[in-house]
Amino acid sequence: MTAPMIRAEGVSKKYRIGARATTYTTLRESIMALAKAPLRRLRRLSGRDAASPSIWALEDISFEVRQGEAVAIIGRNGAGKSTLLKVLARITEPTRGRVELFGRVGSLLEVGTGFHPELTGRENIFLNGAILGMRRAELRSKFDAIVDFAEIGQFLDTPVKHYSSGMFVRLAFAVAAHIDPDILLVDEILAVGDAAFQKRCLGKMDDVARQGRTVLYVSHHMPSVTRLCRRGILLEQGRVRMDGDIFQVTGHYLKSDLGTSAERRWHDPATAPGDAVARLKSVRVLCDGRVGEVVDVRRPVTVEMEYWNLKPGAVLVSGFSFLNDQGVHLFVSCDWFGEPRNEAPKPPGVYRSRCVVPGNLFAEGQVRVVAEVSTGHPVYQIHFLEYDSAAFQVIDSGEPGSVRGRWGRPIPGVVRPALEWETSRVGSVEAA
Repeated sequence: MTAPMIRAEGVSKKYRIGARATTYTTLRESIMALAKAPLRRLRRLSGRDAASPSIWALEDISFEVRQGEAVAIIGRNGAGKSTLLKVLARITEPTRGRVELFGRVGSLLEVGTGFHPELTGRENIFLNGAILGMRRAELRSKFDAIVDFAEIGQFLDTPVKHYSSGMFVRLAFAVAAHIDPDILLVDEILAVGDAAFQKRCLGKMDDVARQGRTVLYVSHHMPSVTRLCRRGILLEQGRVRMDGDIFQVTGHYLKSDLGTSAERRWHDPATAPGDAVARLKSVRVLCDGRVGEVVDVRRPVTVEMEYWNLKPGAVLVSGFSFLNDQGVHLFVSCDWFGEPRNEAPKPPGVYRSRCVVPGNLFAEGQVRVVAEVSTGHPVYQIHFLEYDSAAFQVIDSGEPGSVRGRWGRPIPGVVRPALEWETSRVGSVEAA
């Protein structure tokens, strides 16, 4: 078993609500404070000066991360993820407990940390690199690679106070990633960059992990989490709720954290979505016969709904629309597509419609399901169109059988179909 690179034992961090940062005081302020001291003591003795309320951002956090592990820290906003990284990076001291780090640490926690706004990009590369422990000769040997990665070549000699937030992040990440750290701590500050930059960052972190170094990654973006990490730690209200296999941890998180899950039910037709003709009863997402919020990209997905048909003789059509997390329509399908098409009227009752989406079709990311029932004949009329009726997360672990396979780079696109390919030799170089 490899040696631990990070060890946290009983780490807790307490903040006082409304506390002000410590500042330098003038002689006059010191004299006034001494004059007011007897009055403050009287207020405390009389109980009129209650202690400021406080909050525990972290409580009794303990874990180890071993060499070569890539571990995701996930949880809702306010769960303590960023506070934990700041404690690990020694930016803030824990109130209780201890942290041990074994090796050189590279961290990207806040935009511009360690950067001087009046200095140029070139000067800040050397300044920030020195802060992170790089020697000047090492910085010179990696200078061109840092500039190329950050894509700030033409602004290299411009003061960074004129940089956009995206340029700031690119430069900060480029420096942190090129110090060849034994431990890389990355907060969700990557969300500031554009899509192309995020892909480069994930690729770089993937390279760091493959080289046997240790990565601790905080993010809400589940596709990048499941691609980069094999272990996850779920924080809830400053405590470790779950620590284990990344797919189990993200599944638990998504089940409890999504506004819509893989199953929704309406028990009363009077309040269910719909009208006097049809009302929605339930929608659910199934993988391998079970309701699940996390779906392996290789596996087929069954989406089914039940609805009340309330009007005799209605000619109803069931349909699903699939959208990604950016609201882009992936595709639409209904039970009238293809042949044979059932246009017979349906008597009143509860009906179940289901469709099966083959594996290796969805791309990684969140998929939202829109459920619809309409009249198809003689006049098209929508009876319910329920957005976010269900949601699930598609992950690609890169295991055999997926479209990604051993392909290490991100794959763009809103869908990822498994298409048939054939490449064969059709001639010689000399013949060309």
